[in-house]
Amino acid sequence: MKPDSSSVLNSRSRPRQHHSGGLVTPDWPAFSSHPLSALSLLGSQEDYRSEESEEFGPVFTQEPEDVIFPLDSDEKKVAMHCEARGNPPPTYSWYINRTEVDADGDYRYSFIDGNLIITNGSETHDYGKYQCKAENSFGTVLSREALLQFAYLGAFSTKTRGGVSVREGQGVVLMCTPPAHSPEIIYSWVFNEFPSFVAEDSRRFISQDTGNLYISKVQPHDVGSYICLVKNTVTNARVLSPPTPLTLKTDGVMGEYEPKIEVHFPTSVLAAKGVTVRLECFALGNPVPTITWRKINGNIPKKARLRKSQAVLEIPNIQLEDSGTYECKAENPRGGTAFKGHLQVYTLPQWVRMINDTQMDSGEKLQWECKAMGRPRPTYRWLRNGLPLTSQGRVETLNGELTIHKVQQADSGMYQCVAENKYGAIYSNAELKILASAPVFVHNPVRVIATLGKDVSLECKPRASPKPRITWRRGDRRIQQNKRIMLLRNNTLRIVNSSRADEGNYVCRAENQLGSAEMTAILWVKEAMRVELSPSRVEVTVGESVVLSCKATHDTSLDVAFQWFFNQKPINFQQDGGHFEYIQTQSSTVDLMIRSILLKHAGKYGCRAQTSADSVFAEAELLVRGPPGPPGVVIVEEITDTTATLSWTRGLDNHSPISTYNLQARSPFSLGWQTVKTDPDPVTGDMESAMAVELNPWVEYEFRVVASNAIGTGDPSAPSRGVRTKEAVPSVAPANVSGGNGRRHELVISWEPVSEEFQNGEGFGYIVAFRANGSRGWKEKMVTSADSTTYKYRDETFPPLTPFEVKVGVYNNKGDGPFSKVVVIHSAEGEPREAPSDVKAYSISSTEIRITWKPPNPGPGKPRGYEVSLWKDSEQEESGKKQRTLKNETSMVLTGLEGNSMYHITVKGFNSIGQGPATAAVTARTRKAPPAQPPSSLMWIQEGNNVTLSWDPVKAKDNESDVIGYMVLLKQEGRGHNQVTRTINPSTILSLPEGGTYTIEVRALSEGGEGAVSSQVRLVTSSGVRAKSSQCSVHCLPQSLTWTALLLVLLVPSASW
Repeated sequence: MKPDSSSVLNSRSRPRQHHSGGLVTPDWPAFSSHPLSALSLLGSQEDYRSEESEEFGPVFTQEPEDVIFPLDSDEKKVAMHCEARGNPPPTYSWYINRTEVDADGDYRYSFIDGNLIITNGSETHDYGKYQCKAENSFGTVLSREALLQFAYLGAFSTKTRGGVSVREGQGVVLMCTPPAHSPEIIYSWVFNEFPSFVAEDSRRFISQDTGNLYISKVQPHDVGSYICLVKNTVTNARVLSPPTPLTLKTDGVMGEYEPKIEVHFPTSVLAAKGVTVRLECFALGNPVPTITWRKINGNIPKKARLRKSQAVLEIPNIQLEDSGTYECKAENPRGGTAFKGHLQVYTLPQWVRMINDTQMDSGEKLQWECKAMGRPRPTYRWLRNGLPLTSQGRVETLNGELTIHKVQQADSGMYQCVAENKYGAIYSNAELKILASAPVFVHNPVRVIATLGKDVSLECKPRASPKPRITWRRGDRRIQQNKRIMLLRNNTLRIVNSSRADEGNYVCRAENQLGSAEMTAILWVKEAMRVELSPSRVEVTVGESVVLSCKATHDTSLDVAFQWFFNQKPINFQQDGGHFEYIQTQSSTVDLMIRSILLKHAGKYGCRAQTSADSVFAEAELLVRGPPGPPGVVIVEEITDTTATLSWTRGLDNHSPISTYNLQARSPFSLGWQTVKTDPDPVTGDMESAMAVELNPWVEYEFRVVASNAIGTGDPSAPSRGVRTKEAVPSVAPANVSGGNGRRHELVISWEPVSEEFQNGEGFGYIVAFRANGSRGWKEKMVTSADSTTYKYRDETFPPLTPFEVKVGVYNNKGDGPFSKVVVIHSAEGEPREAPSDVKAYSISSTEIRITWKPPNPGPGKPRGYEVSLWKDSEQEESGKKQRTLKNETSMVLTGLEGNSMYHITVKGFNSIGQGPATAAVTARTRKAPPAQPPSSLMWIQEGNNVTLSWDPVKAKDNESDVIGYMVLLKQEGRGHNQVTRTINPSTILSLPEGGTYTIEVRALSEGGEGAVSSQVRLVTSSGVRAKSSQCSVHCLPQSLTWTALLLVLLVPSASW
C-alpha cells in the first residue's frame, strides 16, 4: 500500500504493540532549532488524539501459555490466563478444541476478567487446546492455542512378577512396564533393597525410553531382586514396582556370542531446534560389547557428548545443521552389528515480517504482507474478526499477502495473519480503520512569528477523510501564487523574504463531500535578532579562569532564552559545574564563567539566543596554553653496548614553545622510569633525535620522551619497543669477598653475586684466585654459574687457620673483567679435636642429675657449645636423650628423670663444622622418690600473733627417700607475702605479721625432694585472739574442739601448691 503524502489522515500505519497518540500543541510551541525558518504553530497530523481518548480494537497483553497441572495438587483450580487492552474494553470468550466453553452450562468453568478458571479439572474432560477470543466494537482477535495437560503417576500392578533365570554370561532384559503417567517419567532400578540403586556401566544400562534394565552379560553377583522406580518430572512423585527375582541356571555357563542391539533410537527422530537430543543404543553380548557412534556423510557435532559408557549420544542445543543419519555400532571379539536412524530438526514458525495497524481513506487500496520462516515451510491463512478470510470479490489472499481493492467502511476491523506448520502456529494482529469525516482543525487560530527578511511557512493540516480540497485567502481575496508566495504540494503556504507588509490574517479552507472548515493563521513579522559574543578569541594558561559574555539585541516584545555550547554540544552545567558556571547578568545578556581551565577546555564556545521569532548562534575561540602534549612514536634508530640513538615526532606545544626534551629509560632492574644522560645535553625543543648514553650492556630497555615548556612538563610519550644493548666485557667485580669456617683442610671463599644488570653478556661466571701468604703464584678456579656465591678449596697439606690472599674476578663470552680487591681469608679450623675433661655427675634429687666438665685444651677446633648424651643402665646409647648447652657453659642440670635409676652420661664439644669426640661415660644414680604420704593430723593453737602448729611424723616406705625434715608454707590471702619455715621436728611456731586470712601447708623433705602436700589450713583472724583446733586426714575421726576465744577457724581441703 502506497500512501498519498497530501492526505491528512490517510494510510497511517503503526505497529500493533505501540498505540501512541499525538500531543496537543499549545498556542506558543517550542522554538525551532533552524535559524532561518519561522516557527509555525500549526499542529501536525499526529497530534490529534491521545492514548486515553483513542478508540481501538483489542490488543493482547497476555496470551494463554501451555500448562501442565498436577492432579494431586492441593490447589484444585486450573487457571488459563488471557488479557487484552482496547477502547472500549474488550470482552472475552474461550474455546476448547475449537468448541466454545459454556460457563453458564457447566459450573466447573468461570471467568475472572479474561482468565478461564477450571474447578476440579480432569484429563477426560479438560485435556486439549485452549484459545482465547477478545472482542469489542472495533473487532475480534483470537489468541494462540495453548495446550492443557494433567500430570499424574499411577501405581504399579501389585501382581507378583515372575522370576527370570539365565545362565552366567548370558544377556537379560528386565521389563519395567510402568504405570499410567503424564507427562514424561524418569526410570531407575533398585537392587535388593532401597536405596541401593543399580549403577550403570558398560555392562548395565537403563533405557529412559523403555524403562527396561539391560544387562549385556550376567555375572554371579547380579543375582538378586530388582525393582523398577519411576519418578514424575512435574510432581516428583515416585512409585516402586513389585520385585523381579534374577537367578542363575545351574546347567552351565553361556559361551561367547556376538552382540545383539537390544535397545536403540527410532529410525526417524524429530527434534525441535534448540532442545537436547538423546540417542540410545545398547547391546547384549559376551564379551561385553563396545558401542561406537558416527554420522553418515558428516562429523558428529563437537558439542555432542557420550554418556553412560557410550550407550547414549547427547547433542545439546540441536541446530538444523545437526540433522542427518547417525549410526551406532556394537562390537566384541565375536562380531559386530549396527543400527542407523535419521535425525530431523524442525523449527516452529518465526516472524520475518508482520502487519501493522493501518487507517485509510475509503476507496483506497490495502496491501498487507506477512512473512515467516520455519521448517517445514509455514503456510498462511487470514482471519477478519476471528473468522476465516478468503479470496472473494474485492478481497484477494495469496500465501502471506492480503489485498483489498477500494476499501469501504465495512472492511474496518481486526485482521490476523496466521503462519503455521505441523509443529505450531503464530499470529500477527493489526487493525484496519476506514476513515470518513468532515474537515476539522485541532488548533484554530494559530499564531506565527516570522523574522524580517526570512522565509515563513503557514501549514494547513486538517483532519479529514476523504482528502479535502484546500484553498487560501487573505481577507476576502483568494491568494494567488507568485514569486514570493507559493502553495506547496502539502498545502503549506510559503512566503519568501517576509516583510512588515506580510503581517495579517491568512485563512485556510478545507472542504470534502462531508463538510468544510476554516483555520486562521495570524502572521507577525519582527526585526531580526543580533547576538554579540565577546571576546571572540582569547588565550589563557592552564589553571586560569575566563568569562565569555553573550549579548542579544532583539524586539523588546519578545522574550529571549540563551543556551551555551562547547564544540557544538550543549554544556551540561550540572555535570561540568566544577569548571563551567552560567551567569545571568541582564535580561538580554548572559555570561559563561570557565574556572580552573584545563587543556581539554580549548575549542569553540557558542551562544545561541532564541525568541519565538528567531534563533541566532555566535561562536568564540578559546586557546589554552599548557604543558606540551606527549611526543609521537619513539623509535630506536641505533643501539650499541652503552648507547641508544632515539628519534621521535613533535607533539602539541599547547601554544607555548617546547624548550627541552627529557629522555627516560626503563629496564627489568630499574625502579620505574629513570632519566638517562644524553648527547647532546640538554636536548633542546627544536630537536627530534638524541643519544642516550652510559647504558648498561646486555640489558633490555624501553625508552620514552617527555617535553617541557615555560608552562611545565607534559605527559610522556608511549614507550618504544623493547631493545637490548649489545654485549661487552664485564666491568663490575664481586663485592664483599670473605670466607672462613668449613671443614678441616678447607678454604671457603664467598662473595656477593654480580647482578644480572652488570653481567654485560651471556656466559657470565667467576674467576676465584687465591694463594697462601708469602707464595708468589696464584691458583685460579672457574665458577661457571652466575648465581654462585661460594667456592670451597680442599687441600690436606695445609694446617687449620692458614692465611690466604683471595680475590674474585668476573668473565663472560666477550672476555675477562676486573678482580675484586685482595682480602686475607683463613682456612677452616675444623671440628673440635679433643673431648672435654674432668667430667663429674651427681644426683640432686629423684628427677635431677647435675653434670660438670672442663673444656678441652685451646687450639684449632674450639667448641662453640657442648652436647650431653644420657641413657639408662637398661638402654642402648643410641636410644638415649641428647641435650645441648645454650652457649659455652661447662655444666648442666638434667631433669625429668626416673627416681632411683642408674644413668650413663657422655659429653662432647661441637661447632659450626661438626662434633668432636665424646668423653668416657660416667654414671650417676638418681635418688629415691620423696614420700608420697603427706603430713596428717595437723593441730594448731593460736595466741596473739603466734601459731603453734604440729602434725604426725611422715614415715617413708622402703622405695622412698628418708624424711630429713619438713617445710611449712604460710601465705596471706590478697597479698604477695609468703613465709617458708624449715624444721627437722613435726612441729613449729609461726608468727603472723598482722590480722587477715592465712593458709598453711606442710610438706615432708627428703633427699629425693619435696613430698606430698598436706591438707590446707585456713585461718581468719585479728590480733589479740587465741584459738585451739585440729585437722585430720580424710580417714580419721575429728577430734574435739575447745574454743578459748572469739575465733572462727575454717578448715578447707585444697590441691597441692
